[in-house]
Amino acid sequence: MTGNTVTRADLTDAVYRAVGISRNESAAFVERVLEEVAASLEQGDTVKISSFGTFSVRDKKLRMGRNPKTGEEVPIAPRRVVTFRASHVLKDRINDGHRKSDAAE
Repeated sequence: MTGNTVTRADLTDAVYRAVGISRNESAAFVERVLEEVAASLEQGDTVKISSFGTFSVRDKKLRMGRNPKTGEEVPIAPRRVVTFRASHVLKDRINDGHRKSDAAE
């Protein structure tokens, strides 16, 4: 996994290297997992991945916003948004890695 963004191809490659199944099977596996998460969220379910975090859908109400160029008030339509809350395990892992990189400087 290179760069600052992890793509589906990166995930597929990681599954291929870790599990040892073919690249096509790895791609199908990654697609199936992502599709299952998306379908569950679409139905309004919460998706909890242990030691990683929780994805959930939140309903946002109609609200008034402002066009930054004109200053005109415009209504922002009600919508559903996906939220993610990282688990304490993931937070600790990220913070430990940050502390180690700070100590190396």
